Amino acid sequence: MKVQSLWSWYFHLPIFVRLLLTIFCIMILFGVVIYILEPQTFSTVFEGIWWAFITGSTVGYGDYVPATTAGKLVGIGMILAGGGLLTYYMVTVSSQTVQREQKLSEGAVPYKNQDHVIIIGWNERSRHIIEMIWKFHPHEKMVLIDESLKKINYRKEHIHFIKGNPTLDHTLHHANITKAKCVIITSDQSKNEFQADQLSVLATVAVRGLNGDVPIITEILMKDQIENARRAGATSVIRTNDFMGTLFFHEIYRPKPVKPFDIILEQLASQQYREDTLPEKFQGITFLECSHKYAKKDELLVGIIRNGRFQINPPFQMKLEKDDRVIVLSSLGK
Repeated sequence: MKVQSLWSWYFHLPIFVRLLLTIFCIMILFGVVIYILEPQTFSTVFEGIWWAFITGSTVGYGDYVPATTAGKLVGIGMILAGGGLLTYYMVTVSSQTVQREQKLSEGAVPYKNQDHVIIIGWNERSRHIIEMIWKFHPHEKMVLIDESLKKINYRKEHIHFIKGNPTLDHTLHHANITKAKCVIITSDQSKNEFQADQLSVLATVAVRGLNGDVPIITEILMKDQIENARRAGATSVIRTNDFMGTLFFHEIYRPKPVKPFDIILEQLASQQYREDTLPEKFQGITFLECSHKYAKKDELLVGIIRNGRFQINPPFQMKLEKDDRVIVLSSLGK
């Protein structure tokens, strides 16, 4: 896996850097070999490397000359490498590198690493997701699957692109679905709501069929399709229209100085909600007392889940029970 990661890192470097690294490795190898063969002529490894660079580039200053037959054979090898093989290698590698970069940009290269986040669908929401992940988790590995996108600047977007239909096993295997840590399925805004939800549900079924354990976050537009998404295997369902409809309502009937949309957007940009099991030591105390406990950890207790029902900002004197789950607001990435 480390070799694959190193290989992936190598091909993500600019062409000039890749060629330079390869040339350095070849010259250093020949320099070490000539130093071992002729320590009397080349008193240090650096002198051997110097000779290798001069000979390989066919400059030939003549300040160091091999004295033995073995050394001269190495010199012949260096001349061939510099004048023939090295030039051929540079042309070949340059051509292959350009082709691989084109394939990476066009989404034709399978992903080989693991513990990555797969994002299905290229749109403003997925772009925003990628930007936030890169901001708060810069070392997170991400794979984008999209059928309509022709190519992508993979260096700029910090993702590995797979072009294809996300409902097909072949495409998902190219994204290494069996080794993914999480899958996010965004709704296709180019379709009508019913078609978009059908595609999201179908993609959820395909992902769950290939990986029974991976968390799947599915975006659904129509309320009638929420249960279908859950039955298909979605771990979490994002109800975009419900959320936006509620925000529109609050924007219409809000007190003038308050802007609910801006407040929520700013909050979610730096804070995150967390659902925890109520600690045993907090059982039996009031909601207010429990709030003080979390406040000491710079966290805000906003509500509880009791018998499957959400209770946001419940009465302060409500006693917390054994099976309650608490909803906490904490710093993003904490």
